[in-house]
Amino acid sequence: MIKGISFIRPTANRSSYDRLAGFFAALGFEPGRGWEEPGGQGASFLAPVGNLELVDGSMPQFAPIAIEVTSLDTVLQAATRWLESEGLDAEKALSPISSTHWKSHYFTVEIEPGQSFSFWAWDDPLKGKPVALEGDLSAEGMRFAIVVARWNAVITDRLLEGALDALLRSGARRGDITIVRVPGAWEIPSAARTLANQAAGGTVALDAIVTLGCLLRGETAHYEAIYNEVSRGIGQSQQETGIPHSFGVLTCETLEQALNRAGIKAGNKGFEAAAAAIEMVSLRRKLLEGASA
Repeated sequence: MIKGISFIRPTANRSSYDRLAGFFAALGFEPGRGWEEPGGQGASFLAPVGNLELVDGSMPQFAPIAIEVTSLDTVLQAATRWLESEGLDAEKALSPISSTHWKSHYFTVEIEPGQSFSFWAWDDPLKGKPVALEGDLSAEGMRFAIVVARWNAVITDRLLEGALDALLRSGARRGDITIVRVPGAWEIPSAARTLANQAAGGTVALDAIVTLGCLLRGETAHYEAIYNEVSRGIGQSQQETGIPHSFGVLTCETLEQALNRAGIKAGNKGFEAAAAAIEMVSLRRKLLEGASA
C-alpha cells in the first residue's frame, strides 16, 4: 500500500527556495517532477532509497533530514565549492566531519536559517551491500583469439599491438593466442562466429575472442550500415555461443581521432578490449563454478 515518502520543507521566501534548490542540484540529486501553481511552487529531489527511522536512545546531532552518501569527503568538497560560489561562509554553514558510535561519519550543513541537512556515510563502504562478483585481470592459462581487420592497417596494427601487450602482460602465453586476419570490419563477425562455434562445440580450446577493426566516416551512409551490422554480428555471436567477445572496433570521424584511440592520446582501445576479454573469462569461470557448486 505504501508507495513513497516525501519530506516537505517550506522555505521562508523565493530567494531561500532558489538557494536550496540550487544547492541540491549542485550535489547531483536527481530532479523530480516538481510543481508550479499560482500560489506557489515546489522543487522535488529524488534519492534511490527512502527511509523513515524512529530512534529510542542516544543519537548524534543529526539534522531532521539525514542523507546517506557513498563518499562523504566528495560531498563535503562539492558543498564547500557551492557555498563559496554563492558568496556564503562555508566555515559557518558546515559542521566538521564527526564520527558516530555506530561506525559512520557525518557533517551538517545549514544553507538557510532553519534549513539544516546532515550527510553521512558508513566507515565501511561495503556496509549493507553485497560484495560484487568480479573478474580478475590474470590471463594465466587462458586461450584467446584476436580477429583483426587489415583495412586501415595503420590503425588496426596499433590496436593489435595493444591487445597483445595486454594479454602477455597479464600472463597469457604466446602459444595460447591465435591471430586471425580478415579483409575489413565487415568480415569480423563471420570469423568470430566460426571461432566461437568451434569453442562452444569443444573442437577448439578457446576462452574469449578479441575483435579489432577501424571504420572511418565517409561522405555516404556506408559507414553506418557497416557499423550496425558489425556490432550486431559480434554481439549476436557472443550471446548465442556464450563465448566472451570483446569489442575493439573503432568508429571515428577522422583518421586523427582513430590514431588518438590507437595509442597516441586516448589510450589504446586494443589494450582495453583485451583487458575486458581477460576479465570476462575470469568472471565467466567464477559464475560457472558457482552454478555447479
